[in-house]
Amino acid sequence: MYTPAITGTGVCTPENTISNAELVKSFNAYADKFNLQNADQIEAGDVTAQAHSSEEFIVKASGIHSRYVIDKDGILDPDVMHPLMRQREDDEPSLMAEMALDAALKALKAAGKTPADVDAVICAASNLERAYPAVAIEIQELLGIKGFAFDMNVACSSATFGLQLAADMIKSGSISSALVVNPEICSAHLEWRDRDCHFIFGDVATATLVERSEDASGPYFEIKSTRCATDFSNNIRNNNGFLRRSRPDGTADRRDMQFMQNGRKVFKEVLPMVSAHIGSHMDDEGIQATDLKRLWLHQANKSMNDFIGKKVLGRTPEDGEQPNILQDYANTSSAGSIIAFSKYSNDLDDGDYGLICSFGAGYSVGSVIVQRRG
Repeated sequence: MYTPAITGTGVCTPENTISNAELVKSFNAYADKFNLQNADQIEAGDVTAQAHSSEEFIVKASGIHSRYVIDKDGILDPDVMHPLMRQREDDEPSLMAEMALDAALKALKAAGKTPADVDAVICAASNLERAYPAVAIEIQELLGIKGFAFDMNVACSSATFGLQLAADMIKSGSISSALVVNPEICSAHLEWRDRDCHFIFGDVATATLVERSEDASGPYFEIKSTRCATDFSNNIRNNNGFLRRSRPDGTADRRDMQFMQNGRKVFKEVLPMVSAHIGSHMDDEGIQATDLKRLWLHQANKSMNDFIGKKVLGRTPEDGEQPNILQDYANTSSAGSIIAFSKYSNDLDDGDYGLICSFGAGYSVGSVIVQRRG
């Protein structure tokens, strides 16, 4: 039995940012145009008028101030309201693989390793650019890694579920190392014309190198324990998929073909699930709240994280104990907790415990207890 460890992380951050002010200006222009074009139907009560968004509303609802995106021109164009990305030829690297490659090389550099040291690639993300060939195998090819690769999707929990898979394979001895990459182009599955969610997501890619602790080239985080759980719910859903064209309205621009959620139900149902999951995981491993130096939580909503942090620690987290990055990145699905871990973990001392947790559609929740070594 081998001991798995996180030895390096990397984050690929797009160059473009959209502030709340820019987003609100664009959305309100779209809303005004929509209301003008549908004035008669709105007056007749057949169509609901679009209400304006505001910076204050966005911050209060989410804690988000800005987000990184691959393309901002299309998103901010009231006549488009979605990202515009060029068509790539099949012999070119896909956009998702390109982002993952950048994050993966950073993770390898941080760990002091090369692609030759990696046995497997897991591409874990909330949406994959295509059905096949697997994006993970493309990333493997771009890096020149031998071994194997595969894609997986557990929505916002994909990263922690991927870490559990990597850790379990390393424990068993079937591999000695794995790259878990999380390319999240969330701007492409967000409905930017929906006031209730138009501010939620941003784009990013993260990568985590997991290997045998004995192979670590420097300080690392030993993976002490992992735990995953799912409980089916329709409260977060996206109905797009390959069967779409086979149905009578398959070519329609339907609202359910993008991200949808019942936010109030999600808040009410997910918070107890996540808090209980983390508490049970810690209890089973003999980890007390006083042992935890850091919580790296899924970056979806500040209020949710504040609630979970207080529930897990039994008090309001102090500055630095539960770092948030969503004010700058917004919700980046599975990548959020890994961004927080990557940016706010190097200051921990040898022996300190921390916990990475992500949660979301499914419902799903994954937690990883780690301990700093070296």
